[in-house]
Amino acid sequence: MTFYFHPEAEEEFNNAIDYYEEVQNKLGFDFAFEVYKTIERIIALPKAWPILEDDIRRCLINRFPFGIIYSIEPEGIFILSIMHLKREPDYWKSRMK
Repeated sequence: MTFYFHPEAEEEFNNAIDYYEEVQNKLGFDFAFEVYKTIERIIALPKAWPILEDDIRRCLINRFPFGIIYSIEPEGIFILSIMHLKREPDYWKSRMK
């Protein structure tokens, strides 16, 4: 199985990497590593995480206050958001198909 990002989710991901890199050298790399490890977990067991709404699920990222909001599509895992857990919890809903 493969994965792909909603364009705004990819932008969120890159912005978070940049932010953490500004906070501390190599912290952006650590964040990206944790995100990709989480995506690997999702691909391995896509139905293991709780449903938030309809067929949208969330898997939490280790070490950082973020979750990956995703759906399982015929083409693969569709990542709607790399969501900071303490900010506007429903903003990603406008990205649903």
